Amino acid sequence: MEQTDFIVQALNLTLFGMGFVFLFLTLLVGVTKLMSMIIQKFQSKVHDQQDFNNNSELEDEIDEETKFVIEQAIKMHRGHKDYA
Repeated sequence: MEQTDFIVQALNLTLFGMGFVFLFLTLLVGVTKLMSMIIQKFQSKVHDQQDFNNNSELEDEIDEETKFVIEQAIKMHRGHKDYA
């Protein structure tokens, strides 16, 4: 009789523990997805504003020689044989 009570208590504790872990992990996934959606919304707004500002600044900062050097480095990295 005692052994049966221990088995029932063990099963009860196991089911309660697994249920608690399942609920916690489900809540964790939900909160993580919610935070990800919120961050993506803010990031897209900031990214759009930065793209607008950076395009004009980038064109002003990089001169023709620097553009040429960057293009040649990219070609070299990709294995093209037509670099200078």
